[in-house]
Amino acid sequence: MSLGKLFLVGTPIGNLSDITLRALETLKTVDMIAAEDTRQTLKLLNHFSIKKPLISYHKYNETERGNEIISKLREGINVALVTDAGMPGISDPGSVVTEKCIEEGIDFEVIPGATAVITALVHSGLDTTSFIFKGFIPRENKERREFLEDLKDRQETLIFYEAPHRLKKTLEFLKENLGNRRISICRELTKLHEEILRFTLEESIAYYEEKLPKGEFVLILEGKNKAEAEKEKMELWEYISIEEHIKKYIEEGISKKEAIKKVAKDRNMPKSEIYKHSLNLSDDYLP
Repeated sequence: MSLGKLFLVGTPIGNLSDITLRALETLKTVDMIAAEDTRQTLKLLNHFSIKKPLISYHKYNETERGNEIISKLREGINVALVTDAGMPGISDPGSVVTEKCIEEGIDFEVIPGATAVITALVHSGLDTTSFIFKGFIPRENKERREFLEDLKDRQETLIFYEAPHRLKKTLEFLKENLGNRRISICRELTKLHEEILRFTLEESIAYYEEKLPKGEFVLILEGKNKAEAEKEKMELWEYISIEEHIKKYIEEGISKKEAIKKVAKDRNMPKSEIYKHSLNLSDDYLP
């Protein structure tokens, strides 16, 4: 008996017309569909006159139901996996069963579809050449601070999801820890009440003082300004000697020659001048 195949199917994030022909064909031809919320998926299937057996697959039963899906695939049954909206596995269930497929040597296929991340990024007007998507920001303050510690100096555009009841506190937290950066707030993407707002964090906080947040949000936040980052780096080097600066890089595992190059670049000084200072290092730092 041949194995079945798993299909991870991207579904519309709002407007049902965004579904792809390939997604519809897949949903019509598989033997069964595993859905994050069977009631939500049933609306989609009914809209396109598709009738298939449905089982639930969500974050609370991922492991158990994932094993069941693997058993079905071993029996030769083809299964489509969908979430309420967007791509399975992207801040939604899906990664557990795909890992199991890889471990078991079972084939799976990804059927691309709309994603809130890319749609919001293009809407934002911020830099699209390099970005970091981090999903939902942790709720606890300690975890949130650790979370942002890794991101505060990144120059890439930052993308987060947020729920309406936490939006205002999140905006205040971002302003407090990252400064008054530009932000685009995207709400109800592709739906009837889609809203795209572009302003600073300070302006966004004032805006939601007057307006109650409703719907699901994608936050597109400007990365750290390059000029500001360079200025801070220069200020940092003022507090340590050139010798200590060279030692810092060597201790990170690079050669003395490369360390001299990096220090020269950091301080905007000639390599020959940095080399003279390297002669003062102890034998522990010799090549």
